[in-house]
Amino acid sequence: MSHVDDAVKWLESLSPEDEVSEQEMLDLKDYTYKELVDLMMRGFGQKKFRGQQVFAWLYDKFAQDVDEMSNLSKGFRSRLARVARVSALEYTGKHESADGTVKLLFKCRDNSVVETVYIPSDGRNTLCISSQVGCAMGCTFCWTAKMGLHRHLSTAEIVEQVVQARKRMGDINGHIGNIVFMGMGEPLHNYDNVVRAIDLLTDQRGLDFSKRKITVSTSGVVSALEKLGHDVDVNIAISLNSTTDEQRSAIMPVNDRWNIEELLGALRRYPLEKRQRITFEYVMIKDFNDTIDDAKRLVRMLSTLPSKVNLIPFNPHPNSPFLPPAEEVVDAFRDYLVSKNMSCFRRKTRGQEEMAACGQLGKPGDKEPAHVRKKLAPFRAEMQG
Repeated sequence: MSHVDDAVKWLESLSPEDEVSEQEMLDLKDYTYKELVDLMMRGFGQKKFRGQQVFAWLYDKFAQDVDEMSNLSKGFRSRLARVARVSALEYTGKHESADGTVKLLFKCRDNSVVETVYIPSDGRNTLCISSQVGCAMGCTFCWTAKMGLHRHLSTAEIVEQVVQARKRMGDINGHIGNIVFMGMGEPLHNYDNVVRAIDLLTDQRGLDFSKRKITVSTSGVVSALEKLGHDVDVNIAISLNSTTDEQRSAIMPVNDRWNIEELLGALRRYPLEKRQRITFEYVMIKDFNDTIDDAKRLVRMLSTLPSKVNLIPFNPHPNSPFLPPAEEVVDAFRDYLVSKNMSCFRRKTRGQEEMAACGQLGKPGDKEPAHVRKKLAPFRAEMQG
């Protein structure tokens, strides 16, 4: 049964006397363009153009309520408002760093908090969006991992981050050109909602982002990665961070399920367009993965893949045993990769003082998930020793 089939079945089950709670309501931003048109026709008995009108109100005029949709008849607006809502997130504030990076805070209807980061840059402002509340992957260098996974974000909650950021930031700070799924959560763990969100983000009748301006970052969920390239055409980034299985498993539990060779095999099969490259993100941790030997292994690993490397010095967060390498160590690592003709960039740290930098999002509680605590134990013992 399709997404729309479920909604139509529910609508048909309602009687005129039934009260509909806010939690039961359909979220109009959960539907792609085709689905929304289908829903208006089958669920409400409207003609095709009604779905087109509603879609335009959502993504062209940024309507926050059904009552704002003034070219719908009053009778239809009343029917729609009884069973459907528009905004999935409530904007609750922002934290702005000295470098212009802005962390936007949103509250979901269940009071979960979602964090989204606006990163200004000359000519290519970027929005870093979240796909989950928390994360289940347990990467030990990541602050979000200490939350554990609370739940997936819905399609509407993913897309609404972009709608509200464009409305709040774009008019003031300039056009948002790039979207990166690098916020809270593992995007490929929430596969269906992320793919549907990409459909909405790239629809020319709505938000109209270029597919080449959207990047999905994954820790290496190979089973979903092998589907992604056939379902959507966007850029991919791999959170690699290590050059041996022993090393990677120590900080990234996903490597126990799919090791480096399985991950690289999936990437060799990934359908890339001509001149398209895979981005490999490499978080550099002092005295762990920052040696020239690591750099040499990285060159060998990526020699058969069209790739570029983003070096990201570790961004500190509370109660972490890790530290970033010295500047000269990062420079030496980068210089070695460049000397071997690898495309390599050092990611500039943005928003660190407001906990808006890579790996700093989220609001962990006092108790870390057991699998994160177990992985961190050897590093903490080494610090204390």
